[in-house]
Amino acid sequence: MTTSQGSLNGKVALVTGGSRGIGAATALRLAREGADVALTYVNGKEAAADVVRAVEALGRRSVALRADSADAEEAAGAVALTAEALGGRLDVLVNNVGVGLLGPLESLSLADVDRVLAVNVRGVFLTSQAAASRMGPGGRIITIGTCMTQRVPGPGGTLYAMSKSALTGLTKALARELGGRGITANVVHPGPIDTDMNPADGPYAAGQAAMTALGRFGNAEEVASTVVHLAGADYVTGAEFSVDGGHAA
Repeated sequence: MTTSQGSLNGKVALVTGGSRGIGAATALRLAREGADVALTYVNGKEAAADVVRAVEALGRRSVALRADSADAEEAAGAVALTAEALGGRLDVLVNNVGVGLLGPLESLSLADVDRVLAVNVRGVFLTSQAAASRMGPGGRIITIGTCMTQRVPGPGGTLYAMSKSALTGLTKALARELGGRGITANVVHPGPIDTDMNPADGPYAAGQAAMTALGRFGNAEEVASTVVHLAGADYVTGAEFSVDGGHAA
């Protein structure tokens, strides 16, 4: 799904965790549709700078912001920094940042639980809350979930699946709370996606690919195209979209 060329002209977008993978691909797709794009990073300063240069090469404004979503102040503050840098507004928020901590249930420490929930749930809530306070009619909140909210194929994913499942409830509630203001909220559930965090030639890749109906990994651009479609969609809200190759089929 794609929108027409230039459909986001004049819009300002923030992509959290936008220095690589799905986030970077989404930032570039938003820019191709005419949006100015801010992105956050924690450790990937050079990678973030590369994305900024790529966005600027498309004729759009861009800025990379160091913001750790596990830090409540930084998670919310990224919205204000985006508005300050890119004209005082925010139209599209893509909650892409997340941590994927997998392991046996009994191996997970309290620190593990706190870190995953801080990034994957609290940070997303706080960033969405801050974004909603600045958005007008036509605002878009798009959150990246996971196919594991719909089907957990094996052991080891309890904490991750729990954290990402919370985003479905958040999205549906945001849709109801913000719909009267003309702001939409949707969640996209990727399946196995070829990124440096989960490469298609990694040690567990064959098993992941076999669990999809298409028998392969997806790529970041395939997820980004759905995100950009939702950034331009007026009558879609509170919905879940699977970009998972049939993982949940």
